[in-house]
Amino acid sequence: MQTLQQSDRAEAGLKALGFTELEARLYCTLLQAGPSTGYRLAKLCGKAPPNVYQALGQLTQKGVVLVEEGEPSAYRATAPAEVLAAMEASFDSARTTADAALRALARPADDDRIYQIAEAGQVVERARAMLASARQIVLFDLFPGPLEALRGHLAKCAARGITVAGLVYGESSDIAGVIQRRATAEGRVATDWPGQQLTLVVDAQEHLVALMAEGLAAVHRALWSDSAYLSCLQHSGLSAEIRLTARDKSGPDPLANLSLFASAPAGLTALTQRSKRETMS
Repeated sequence: MQTLQQSDRAEAGLKALGFTELEARLYCTLLQAGPSTGYRLAKLCGKAPPNVYQALGQLTQKGVVLVEEGEPSAYRATAPAEVLAAMEASFDSARTTADAALRALARPADDDRIYQIAEAGQVVERARAMLASARQIVLFDLFPGPLEALRGHLAKCAARGITVAGLVYGESSDIAGVIQRRATAEGRVATDWPGQQLTLVVDAQEHLVALMAEGLAAVHRALWSDSAYLSCLQHSGLSAEIRLTARDKSGPDPLANLSLFASAPAGLTALTQRSKRETMS
């Protein structure tokens, strides 16, 4: 029973990597049974011989299976480590090619639309991409789960000389270069708010607002937009809330320049310039 479960998991893993159901079955069977003829494999897998030989030919071309010269030919599984290493190298090469081609495409102008994101991993990756593209100022409001997921990316952002500041909840360790403020009424927010909140505004050009399940396992609601107008409003409101939490602090206020017009981020410039063009026309 345990061996069957292991085989099922192995086949599922291979199918997730692009193997067909029959290819995954044949490879796992060869790993367990050792070198075998196509006829024997067909009997072991309970599949029609023509289909088995066709799949073996495809696996051979991919280097996943080795074939012995002779009659009848015997097939042998390539070691899993070699198969996975070759697949990784192939993926990296294809990814590099695709990345260069996609970057060459012109990025469309902001369209003032609001887009929904339904998958939790995509929310986190969108936030990380936003931080990677930041040029001037990043504001955030992050519950512990999203904060931990973005911790390293926030630090990298600050290391590039970008102003990074935001609200956190509960005890949070320092992140180099990142200004953190404990949110007002954080205890009530943590108990009453229906999930893990992620709010991120980058350069007042784009913003991401997401409510996620505990452990970031699912998305309750997530919205992203590169509308300069809406992002400027998000920036203005969030900067005011961040500064409000620091009013009772003594000494110089490092947050004094976070407000929308004091920091004059790129999104504000784009919004005002677009407004001027529309007025002149």
